[in-house]
Amino acid sequence: TALVRARASVADVVSGLEGDEQTGARLVYESLVAPARNIAMNAGLEGSVMVQAVEIESGAVGLNAATGEITDLVKAGIIDPAKVTRAALQNAASIAALVLTTECVVADKPEPAPAMGGGMDPMGGMGGMM
Repeated sequence: TALVRARASVADVVSGLEGDEQTGARLVYESLVAPARNIAMNAGLEGSVMVQAVEIESGAVGLNAATGEITDLVKAGIIDPAKVTRAALQNAASIAALVLTTECVVADKPEPAPAMGGGMDPMGGMGGMM
């Protein structure tokens, strides 16, 4: 819910930017609804519809994924960790800026997956009984 509410602030900033900065701000704007949309979809609901319903509301009103209802989350005992969410968003923006500045990323080379174990005897039945 906190990220959905933050979209309004990002929308205010987008109009004053140009070029790549505006593109980046638009990406942030669109990505802010992804967690709420995914929570709704994981609850078996239409994500975009639920996000739109939450955007219309204000305050602590959001989606209770357990019941599928738009409700006051604080009264329902659901805590939205806004400080953790803010820190995650700030860290993501910091990493994105670092990647854009350095124009490269260093990552570990993925380890090859081990071979799959042997399957059943293609002839069926009990093995070695021929």
